[in-house]
Amino acid sequence: MISNYIVICRGKKTALLLRLTRLSSLTRCHIDDMHCRNTLPIIVGGTNYYIESLLWKVLVDTGQGNEESGRGGDGAARRKLELEKLGGAELHKRLAEVDPDMAAMLHPNDKRKIARSLQIHEETGVPHSLWLEEQRGQEGGDGLGGPLRYPDPCIFWLRADMEALDRRLDARVDEMLSAGLIEELRDFHVRYNQQNAQDNGQAYQQGIFQSIGFKEFHDYLTAPESSTQQDKDALREKGIEAVKIATKRYARKQNKWVRNRFLKRPGDNVPAVYSLDVTDVSTWEETVLNPALQILEHLSKGETPPIPPIRVQGAEQRNSRSHHTCDVCDKVIIGDLEWTAHLKSKRHYSFVRKRKRDLDGDQAHGARSPPAAPAQTLSKDTGAAVAPGCS
Repeated sequence: MISNYIVICRGKKTALLLRLTRLSSLTRCHIDDMHCRNTLPIIVGGTNYYIESLLWKVLVDTGQGNEESGRGGDGAARRKLELEKLGGAELHKRLAEVDPDMAAMLHPNDKRKIARSLQIHEETGVPHSLWLEEQRGQEGGDGLGGPLRYPDPCIFWLRADMEALDRRLDARVDEMLSAGLIEELRDFHVRYNQQNAQDNGQAYQQGIFQSIGFKEFHDYLTAPESSTQQDKDALREKGIEAVKIATKRYARKQNKWVRNRFLKRPGDNVPAVYSLDVTDVSTWEETVLNPALQILEHLSKGETPPIPPIRVQGAEQRNSRSHHTCDVCDKVIIGDLEWTAHLKSKRHYSFVRKRKRDLDGDQAHGARSPPAAPAQTLSKDTGAAVAPGCS
């Protein structure tokens, strides 16, 4: 993992360390069993959405997508891929017909989430929005999702200065290259992706091909045999640089996810997050290990730790996933906070000024047009400037 965090479901006597690499019902059964045996589950790393699904009851189990259910899981995965091959507009139209509430919460370009909502409706006959409404109505749930799966979890977020983190990520990519990353990619490409690439049918938004490396080395792996060694070396270096950039971008995305999901999330069912500085690993015991043990010891006794959990400004804001359309920018925005940010953005103001200039130019040339509306109006809800045509 790039951005590390440790989830501890506390309150037990002993501890067992787990590396969370893939979430399934089996994983949760293991954790439930540990609780029964007075064992403290400590989960390290894992994809963001696996962590969220482990903490909160947010998954919708249709009974057909479980990996332990045999062929049903394969069929569900194939069906989801079939849906994702359709255009975003077509998918969004289909979802609006069967689940308008869910369609209003999803951006037309978010094909994977739209396909998942359609799949849930196909497999259960119940709109996805109703499943979510049922989860949120459970005891301990709120407008953002279902209740916590386990009582009193705490999170240790290992944070580093971005410059130090960038250096580590670059070094990590170099180590992967030394260990044979390109050879592994080439072998996989020859065995599984070469024909797709020749047919222009490879999809870097699906399955394992979403992993960092495939897309970035595409030009190098598909270079014609007639290419000179100099050209191939240039494509190789271009791919290496692209992998490093994508890796650092992904690290920032993970950090943003932690802030949005944990630190800015309102409500009582949000785990405590304790920040530990890993910028200088030579002081690991003083800055990471000992503070973590101290926090955990106090929590296990029901006491308040001397080191407080972190929160950020704006945590009290609840971001409704409402649907907004900006006709000026020709853009769909999902979420009230995102909408407010869009209205204040330089891009939006640029389009507003351009429209005003166009209207003034039409009037100067005597063009017939409706009376010019003010360039901006003020939204009562957000206090932000709203251009004509925005809804």
